[in-house]
Amino acid sequence: MAKAIRINRTGGPEVMEYVDVDVGEPGPGEARVRHAACGVNFIDVYFRTGLYPQPLPAGLGMEGAGVVEAVGEGVTEVAVGDRVAYAGRPNGAYSEVRNLPSALLLRLPDAISFETGAAMMLQGLTVQYLFRRTVPLKRGDTILFHAAAGGVGLIASQWARALGVNMIGTVGSDEKAALAKASGCSHVINYNTEDFVARVMEITDGEKVSVVYDSIGKDTFTKSLDCLRPLGMMVSFGNASGPVPDFSLAELSARGSLFITRPTLFSYAARRADLEAMAADLFAVVASGDVKIDINQTYKLADAAQAHIDLEARKTTGSSILVP
Repeated sequence: MAKAIRINRTGGPEVMEYVDVDVGEPGPGEARVRHAACGVNFIDVYFRTGLYPQPLPAGLGMEGAGVVEAVGEGVTEVAVGDRVAYAGRPNGAYSEVRNLPSALLLRLPDAISFETGAAMMLQGLTVQYLFRRTVPLKRGDTILFHAAAGGVGLIASQWARALGVNMIGTVGSDEKAALAKASGCSHVINYNTEDFVARVMEITDGEKVSVVYDSIGKDTFTKSLDCLRPLGMMVSFGNASGPVPDFSLAELSARGSLFITRPTLFSYAARRADLEAMAADLFAVVASGDVKIDINQTYKLADAAQAHIDLEARKTTGSSILVP
């Protein structure tokens, strides 16, 4: 038997139970991974609350790193003894050991620790597709990125600096502002004390930005559109404050023929070849030192509920991990 976090109903952090599970042998196309660390991400909250539905009872967690203990029939991507990391569904990373599709697993370079691997896959691959594929950024571009001191935001700040991109980041406190600035943001706005639209206009001399990356959702969406120059791109990739309300497409034309997309990592990484290329890009920027993964919160697996409490209260910065 192994320990894991399971939910039998949706709701608050209290629905998360630390229980024994029978993992068994991996089936065809599966590998059994013993976790050294598991990542914690806001998408896990969405599944716990039911905003993103899944059959119950269920596990939580989409990201982990560890060692392959066994492989099922037909597995070619990894072998027993490989150091691996992954991000993706099915949920269940909050566990000591699990079976999962081997097509999700990526060999983790020796230069990258299990803790870093578990903390960076979902967030790092997200930044990779946002910056390299959703909108291929180039040196001199000016962008607005919300939640710049969160796990995705701190990776984005550093990656933007490495690309020569001028990143304006928003945060919720002066402490987080200092963190985002130190990580590479060209400008940082505290949205609790400043009007971020007015500040963007001031910073850009009225030119506005070419891309807005918004993981906040309901609370920032409309103002984010106001920060875009004509023909700019709105990238809505999260709902931390709640889902974006319905709006008229005429809002886009009225603001200068704007573009909008609602991307997900799982669409961009659906093909194995794309996933491997994205991971290679991420591993390279981390191994080079251009992007450092800041693990600012570490919890025991049994304390996963506290990790969610802190995450939802916006008490966390950088990445959070669970250690079995």
